[in-house]
Amino acid sequence: MNIDEVNKRIIEDAKNSDYKDRVIVLGEGKKNAKIFMIGEAPGGDEEKTGRPFVGKAGKNLSEFLEIVGLKREDIYISNVVKIRPFNLSPKTGKPVNRTPNRKELEFFTPYLIEEIEAINPDIIVTLGNTSLRAVLNDKKAVIGDYHGKITEVLDKKLFALYHPASIIYNRSLKDTYYDDLDKLKNVL
Repeated sequence: MNIDEVNKRIIEDAKNSDYKDRVIVLGEGKKNAKIFMIGEAPGGDEEKTGRPFVGKAGKNLSEFLEIVGLKREDIYISNVVKIRPFNLSPKTGKPVNRTPNRKELEFFTPYLIEEIEAINPDIIVTLGNTSLRAVLNDKKAVIGDYHGKITEVLDKKLFALYHPASIIYNRSLKDTYYDDLDKLKNVL
């Protein structure tokens, strides 16, 4: 199955699910990319544009791609969950991002594996815990144990990074994040 067929299935299956009224944010990029990057789920900016990794996290992603000598158009990028997971703020009544729940992960993770198979990259780069756990099929995996190292999964190399948004919220991760980027650059 090629990536266009996978994306068509995601859209069709979502239309017949609890997510039928939600914006589906599909992966994008080079269809024969050597590098497949995976995030957790779209946020508000991604939901508005229908594109993965825009807004602040997208800016951080572009910066880190530049550090490792890549451009966004060189890679394929997607999220585990294709809809924005959110709760309504009790104060404002507006959507606030949250971590995907089990139901969302169970619905969307099989499509992620199909995306990986369709793109057939040399290396999978996971961004954060959610994507790491989905690709490893291990709910207990933690980024702290895997970041900056090569692991084998799905007959591919897996390189785990902290999510680009994590350095927005936790400045102390910045040095670790950039050390891991140097390691990734050497792997590439």
